[in-house]
Amino acid sequence: MGGDGFVIPVESQVSSVKKKKKQSTTKKKTTAVSRSWVSLDRDGRSTILDVDKYAIMERAQINARDLRLLDPLLSYPSTILGRERVIVLNLEHIKSIITADEVLLRDPTDENVVPIVEELQRRLPSTNSLYQGQGEEEEPSTTQNELAENEFPFEFRALEVALEAICSFLDARTRELETDTYPALDELTSKISSRNLDRVRKLKSAMTRLTNRVQKVRDELEQLLDDDDDMAELYLSRKVAGTPESGSGTPTWFLASPKDYSKISRTSRVSAITIRGENDVEELEMLLEAYFMQIEGTLNKLITLREYIDDTEDYINIQLDNHRNQLIQLELFLSSGTVCLSIYSLVTAIFGMNIPYTWKEDHEHVFKWVVIVTGIVCATIYVSLSSYARYKGLVGT
Repeated sequence: MGGDGFVIPVESQVSSVKKKKKQSTTKKKTTAVSRSWVSLDRDGRSTILDVDKYAIMERAQINARDLRLLDPLLSYPSTILGRERVIVLNLEHIKSIITADEVLLRDPTDENVVPIVEELQRRLPSTNSLYQGQGEEEEPSTTQNELAENEFPFEFRALEVALEAICSFLDARTRELETDTYPALDELTSKISSRNLDRVRKLKSAMTRLTNRVQKVRDELEQLLDDDDDMAELYLSRKVAGTPESGSGTPTWFLASPKDYSKISRTSRVSAITIRGENDVEELEMLLEAYFMQIEGTLNKLITLREYIDDTEDYINIQLDNHRNQLIQLELFLSSGTVCLSIYSLVTAIFGMNIPYTWKEDHEHVFKWVVIVTGIVCATIYVSLSSYARYKGLVGT
């Protein structure tokens, strides 16, 4: 790579990567951007690159604006961009540059990126690599030629791995959220408490954030599916096959072919495919539709979960309203009793005044009748108020 960085084989870095993982848990986080990339070629061979952004720009022939989309310190939405020579992928933790011959993946030591690197190593090797051990005199069979002709383009194999990884990642996060949310909601409906309410609030916030992430990926796939020109930009092998080298009629895509006659036959075949299917994006469309349906299913799960949360909130609000109505009914009965006791207290206060009256003399037997009649009148007033409230539907029967 010149003076910008150095190249280290992956096999010699396995032990050091594990040590770095352990040490990273004890070190404080810094704002520096990781310079580590991993390069995977057509045969699945991987190489760790410790280079700066200028070396990546020169290696992948990408401009700074597109490379900025892969900066982990900048918050950009999920993006799949097709350029003249590269595909730029920014899907959550998957930040990759795909060319017609290699895949550049950022931060390969991340725990979420390591499985993607392993999957790329397994699935990137083409069908033709199975027959590379044949001798120079042995001609390829018809079956081998058919496999080469119908082979999935390199960039689409890498794109498929990335889409499968992000869809599986988001679906796994959704299933984890469902596992935590449904029991929490059921517990909240059985017992309304501050602890349960706070737990559901945190789960709802996590669901909202996850829904936004899934929605961004879905929107990006939908935007690609709606525009055939954008999908055509992702056919890097088709572009390379239609661009011969100077002084040679052989496309640059087949420069690594072991046989001259194989180059010529495959060149003519690819040229015919390019002319016939220049605007044919059916192959990519089927690939994107498959993962669009998968991410749509994940989004539907989150929508169902949101509806369940909304239904639980409505149920809780109904319960709280019922409790509030019961308190209002109790307050009504207490207010009615207070009015009756006030009337009783008024009579008691009148007869308890220390004022000389002539009718107080020789009328001691009247006291008990005053008490009895006053109590009956107050009770009658209380029953009348309660009956009126029930008649008007202010309290339950």
